[in-house]
Amino acid sequence: MKQDLIVILDLGSTNNTVLARKIRALGVYSEIHPHDITADGLRALKNVKGIVLNGGENRVVDGKCVEVREELYDVGIPMISIDYPQSKCKMKLDSLPEQDTLKKFLFEECGAEANWNMKNFIEDQVELIRQQVGNRKVLLALSGGVDSSVVAALLIKAVGQQLVCVHVNHGLMRKNESESVVKVFRDELHANLIYVDASERFLGKLENVADPEQKRKIIGSEFIRVFEEEAGKLEGIDFLGQGTIYPDIIESGTKTAKMVKSHHNVGGLPKDLKFELVEPLKQLFKDEVRACGVELGLPHDMVYRQPFPGPGLGVRCLGAITRDRLEAVRESDAILREEFARAGLDKKVWQYFTVVPDFKSVGMKNNARVFEYMVIIRAINTVDAMTASVEKVDWDVLEKVTERILAEVENVNRVCYDMSPKPPATIEFE
Repeated sequence: MKQDLIVILDLGSTNNTVLARKIRALGVYSEIHPHDITADGLRALKNVKGIVLNGGENRVVDGKCVEVREELYDVGIPMISIDYPQSKCKMKLDSLPEQDTLKKFLFEECGAEANWNMKNFIEDQVELIRQQVGNRKVLLALSGGVDSSVVAALLIKAVGQQLVCVHVNHGLMRKNESESVVKVFRDELHANLIYVDASERFLGKLENVADPEQKRKIIGSEFIRVFEEEAGKLEGIDFLGQGTIYPDIIESGTKTAKMVKSHHNVGGLPKDLKFELVEPLKQLFKDEVRACGVELGLPHDMVYRQPFPGPGLGVRCLGAITRDRLEAVRESDAILREEFARAGLDKKVWQYFTVVPDFKSVGMKNNARVFEYMVIIRAINTVDAMTASVEKVDWDVLEKVTERILAEVENVNRVCYDMSPKPPATIEFE
């Protein structure tokens, strides 16, 4: 490992990710680990230069106050504590604005070097992937999104033809999405790509399922089953590559924080998983993933394409998925993307999409009273996907999008614009 490491121990803080990003912004790599890590577990990490005991409002879990193990105070690694009354550290911070104290800790007390950059990260990950995989093969779930595309490029750099990419069309893709994935990766990048059309299989499993967590788990589990079947047709597949990133893990819950939502690649994995996971991006935030893609030489359009959740339109067709609402989401989303591109907003807005709720509203069409669905537009900006603000879209653009959706999308009579930031809302609706 070429980069020095600062370990943040989660002792109930709601600002773990903020602190991690502050340290990385100073050029030092940081990772968040659970409060109950052992001394041996800490020693197993490479190049640990310092430890931050990060306390906060979630210190009490199930009636007990979480604490670090006493043995950690004797490992000989510099420590500092933030909002952790039980701390035995000499150095303490009352709050994160205390930037000067943090710098002093990192560079004077710990002797850390500002060597956190994407070139070093990639070199470290290539080495770690080669150590993990050896001469065996990796099966990669390639959605064509930013995360899986960057993982694909990283795995190709590390193990080359030992990588087998599988793109599964689960029937919940955006309009022409699967066709685009095949064109780019198989025809242009010459990847070893297997295409599987499992639309009917997934939609059948999801029939009458309304609970969003259950939907995510079904989609995640069925993905794994499809990959297992494809792996069974091949020889020497022992690993599953995934585009898991740090917000996926955080939002799926920690020992001191409740789950926001499970991600199909975290909370949705079956217990009897037959693969060993390869997740080289799991400690990166979204903006860092994009920086990694640029460093790997991926095309700009691919690296900065719209984020798309693993469960796809399944979490934008709210409640139990029906084919008419799924089609309404797909068509309205295509219209939104076309009009945002015409207005130049595709280069300005971080993420934008449509959702269709599972209820109808009254409207008028052809001089008759009708009950049809509504389309909700969401457009947000963010750096790391942990917080987000709403884009103030020009009224003329919204009117054009609305006009087209109402004219071109069947079973829709109303269009709304979501004004909710994250928090309290999340980026997706489910």
